[in-house]
Amino acid sequence: MTMNFDIKRGLEVLEKNIKIAPEKPGVYRMLDEDENVLYVGKAKNIKKRIVAYSHIDKLPARLQRMVAQIRRMEFIVVENEAKALLLENELIKKLAPKYNILLKDDKTFPYLSLNLKEEFPVLRKYRGVKKNGYKYFGPFANVLAVNNTLDLLQKAFLLRTCSDSNFKNRERPCLMYQIKRCSAPCVGKISKEAYRKLVEEAVEFLEGKNTKIQQRMSEKMQQASDVCDYETAMVYRDRIRALTSVQQGKNVEYGGIKSADVAAIYVEHNLCCIQLFLIRAGQNCGNMAFFPKQAEGAEKAEILEAFLSDFYSNHQLPEEIIVSEEPENKEFLQEALGVKIGFYQKGNKAKIAEGVLRNAKEALERKMALETSVLKNLQNMKEVFGLSVVPKRIEVYDNSHIQGSYAVGAMIVATQDGFDKKAYRTFNIKNSEITNDDFAMMKEVLTRRFEKMTPENRPDVILLDGGLGQLHAVHECLQNFDLSGIAIIAISKGPERNAGKEFYHQKGKESFALPYQSPLAFYMQNIRDEAHRFAIGTHRKKRAKSMFVSKLDEIEGVGADRKKKLLNHFGSVETIKQANVTELQKVSGISKKTAEKIFNYFHK
Repeated sequence: MTMNFDIKRGLEVLEKNIKIAPEKPGVYRMLDEDENVLYVGKAKNIKKRIVAYSHIDKLPARLQRMVAQIRRMEFIVVENEAKALLLENELIKKLAPKYNILLKDDKTFPYLSLNLKEEFPVLRKYRGVKKNGYKYFGPFANVLAVNNTLDLLQKAFLLRTCSDSNFKNRERPCLMYQIKRCSAPCVGKISKEAYRKLVEEAVEFLEGKNTKIQQRMSEKMQQASDVCDYETAMVYRDRIRALTSVQQGKNVEYGGIKSADVAAIYVEHNLCCIQLFLIRAGQNCGNMAFFPKQAEGAEKAEILEAFLSDFYSNHQLPEEIIVSEEPENKEFLQEALGVKIGFYQKGNKAKIAEGVLRNAKEALERKMALETSVLKNLQNMKEVFGLSVVPKRIEVYDNSHIQGSYAVGAMIVATQDGFDKKAYRTFNIKNSEITNDDFAMMKEVLTRRFEKMTPENRPDVILLDGGLGQLHAVHECLQNFDLSGIAIIAISKGPERNAGKEFYHQKGKESFALPYQSPLAFYMQNIRDEAHRFAIGTHRKKRAKSMFVSKLDEIEGVGADRKKKLLNHFGSVETIKQANVTELQKVSGISKKTAEKIFNYFHK
């Protein structure tokens, strides 16, 4: 290879830093002449790790370009591999270096939680930071997976799922007890010791010890039957059936695995997909597809290592991670994460990894097909509407209200990758005098949006749900803002409000309709309908919240403080409605007179 000047200069900087680099675990940063961070890496021995970059002929083209740009290096020494891994991920997320592979995953996954400190622990769905004293099970890939498991646990172990306020204030069992989904500890239908036993069995089940539990249940069912306690025997029968349905629903393929995640990577045309399957107690708890950024030209092993480092710095670890490709620094990762990483070339686990790899391939092919379709529509949109560029960010606006009540404005964002739901925004209309005026509402929404606009979130297109009136109103309210490079388009209903025959309006141009049922027409309808859906959904939530609170607001003598105490004590307006005068008086600050007013209000 002929060495150009930049690579020679970069290697000189690298050689100088190799001489002074620490031989300890830590993190290294490579910077260019403008002090931009090019790359952040971790190592068990920093000096040994950066020596690898000096063997320029063995590096892929991507890393050769990186070495050519190195002008300075920085080192941070830490106590061990685990801390190096956490620090590396923290710096990558903060700095987004040009040559690091970026996962861009900040999603929290649902878990099941049990607060073991409680007298009668409650089984709940949970997302967020893990707390001491709680037992967590998961993660689950989505809410559907966690709901299915929660449903089975209710049938098999009869644990409560109600709120603490409902639990403390019940006088008779709820419907869940009647349909044999709860043991009703709220009204003493089960002792604390017996309930604790159910909790222990549920924990055993979630840890994969199903067979022992079923054996014990069978024995108890037989004992109850022998003494003619058929009601108790039937309860055990139903619980055994629930557990049996779990066993029958198990994937035999995962049968020998208690707790493992399976990660497989597929690369095509410089695009890649990592498919992750979650297996707990022999059951598939769902799967997810990830599409790392800035991975062009990187080897599969390097991409997978970056994914594992990033993902498991934020998520709970299984007993084993099964991979389709052996990571570059497998030993380092195992020590840093404290978990076995298994790469299998034969046997059951190899077959499982092959299946996950097929899913990764199919997910990437679907994404490529979808992006190609979206990109074609955006390119077509550029031509049809005379845009200066193929749009990368389209903001769609809509309003929703009922005769001026609960008025909201909504903004959704469409990109070349699809809908960016994290960028969606809602606007409560502040000026109560304009809530019956759609034009004035749109003016307020767009003005507030443009006042907070930055170069990073500047749109290429603004799409309005409305006609020429909306278009003129928006141009009028934005006349003092820089609109260069931003196209404003209004979309109005066609004849007889027929979908597919909408008219499009732009300032200084004649209005027109797109060819009926053309791909671009479908695309424009789709993004307009998404804004409409989001606006209506936001409006309904606001209206429901208002209706929920207003019931208490209408009661004389119940102000903000008493309302808060009532809701904290009973948990909901519906529970307050069911309470008698004596129960209402138990709330701090509620006198007998006030309790009677509340009771009479709900029992007219």
